[in-house]
Amino acid sequence: MSQLSITNLLVFYENALALNDFSLEVEAGQVVGVIGSNSAGKTTLLNTIAGLTLDYQIKERRAGGQRVTILGEMTFEGREFMSVPAYERVRRGGVICRERHPIFPDSPVLENLKIAAFQQPDGRKKFEAGLQEAYELFPALRGLTSRKAGFLSGGEQQMLAIAMALLARPRLLLLDEPLLGLSPHMQQAVMEATLRINRDHGITVLIAEQFARPVLPVIHHGYVIENGMLSLMGTGQELMDNPEIKSAYFGV
Repeated sequence: MSQLSITNLLVFYENALALNDFSLEVEAGQVVGVIGSNSAGKTTLLNTIAGLTLDYQIKERRAGGQRVTILGEMTFEGREFMSVPAYERVRRGGVICRERHPIFPDSPVLENLKIAAFQQPDGRKKFEAGLQEAYELFPALRGLTSRKAGFLSGGEQQMLAIAMALLARPRLLLLDEPLLGLSPHMQQAVMEATLRINRDHGITVLIAEQFARPVLPVIHHGYVIENGMLSLMGTGQELMDNPEIKSAYFGV
């Protein structure tokens, strides 16, 4: 049974169709990629899995609007997930690391990590163990604990953002555009960390990214999304060998 199952997902923003009849399966223990160009629907997909789109829809309804429509089915670990609030999805193990380094810039690095850990009911008890795991994964953070997060480099902020997500104790980690704005060296470091998160900690990873070249070699299975619709799917190797993918994403 799939850890995450999405069937016929449709997300409509007022007069824009963001996702159209999109289905996806993520098996426990896998690294799965969603590849697509800018504005293809990747962020909408991950936000919908995390419950942020539902939260936006609820706020719109409270304001008297009907700008957001969400249809389809979603289950996580065999339980209905589509109607579950975002905070409860985190407690169940579905945690998102949003694009563009979602940190608290005016707080020190250590304070950012503490905030993330306490999203779980027993976060205080497990904080020290989780902190050491984060430092092992990203050693550079160890010497930055007292520095305000807003003064970190882009790569350091991305490390912090992923470490914060890990301290929320995910069973499914959603990474939205984690390579955006990073140097090739830092992109490689993030992908190596992603593999360690999956291999050493047993965390399932769903990564949405437009930079296909660093992602395809490390994923078990991948989906290509175009204009909110599923275009191609297959193993990472199958997608790498596909002429359409080579032309669109590798320039060959």
